Amino acid sequence: MDIKKIYMDADALLHGHFKLSSGNHSEYYLQSAKVLEDPKTAKLLAEALAKQIQDYGLEVETVCSPAIGGLIAGFALATALDCRYIFTERVGGEMTLRRGFEVRPGEKILICEDIITTGGSAMEAAAEVERLGAEVVGFAALANRGFCQRIGSDLERKPNCKLPENKPFFALADFDFPMYSPEECPMCKAGSEAIKPGSRGN
Repeated sequence: MDIKKIYMDADALLHGHFKLSSGNHSEYYLQSAKVLEDPKTAKLLAEALAKQIQDYGLEVETVCSPAIGGLIAGFALATALDCRYIFTERVGGEMTLRRGFEVRPGEKILICEDIITTGGSAMEAAAEVERLGAEVVGFAALANRGFCQRIGSDLERKPNCKLPENKPFFALADFDFPMYSPEECPMCKAGSEAIKPGSRGN
């Protein structure tokens, strides 16, 4: 499955000057919402991701996504895995489980995003469900921005990856594009202004 082609065909691999959720800048941006607006494509990608997880032998009782970017990917993955689905959301800047969602002590939860860059939002969701007594057994995303090492990839883990090394991370492809801090961004130095096309305003 050519994930890069799927993103390009959906006009979801953007080229320009972008500010990522991590605060870093890049000339490329993955807009997964454009891919996932087609339910057939969402189903296809989720089933491929679910197969990785099942082949690995990971036991998953529930998929949890941080809102808002991970909602469709997480729901599609839970459907493919035939398990429960919940999500966390920010309340006053803090990732919170609400809307009546509850977790059981020891419940085996997989955290799913659309894109994982450093894994910051995924780790906030993980911390919330673990605080409530669940067990996070792994992480998943449609695409990996190249900071973290996924199962089946030779791409090395970078120091600013926030995902734990002792839990598996599944993704369909690596998109290892150059990223820059705002202070070191060559596009900023050339006078360009970064835009944020994603769901968070930072």
